[in-house]
Amino acid sequence: MDRSPKDKGRKTETREDRLKAALKANLARRKAQARARTEEKGDQRQERDED
Repeated sequence: MDRSPKDKGRKTETREDRLKAALKANLARRKAQARARTEEKGDQRQERDED
């Protein structure tokens, strides 16, 4: 049951791939939240201007 260095490399790549995907998803979610906040502020300003 000897493990070759290739096995460890694959495991590390897999972990790095998971982390990369999680980071990308997190960034996309945060950007969407920021856009929603910006749109919300814009809507509030338009309501004030219309009054």
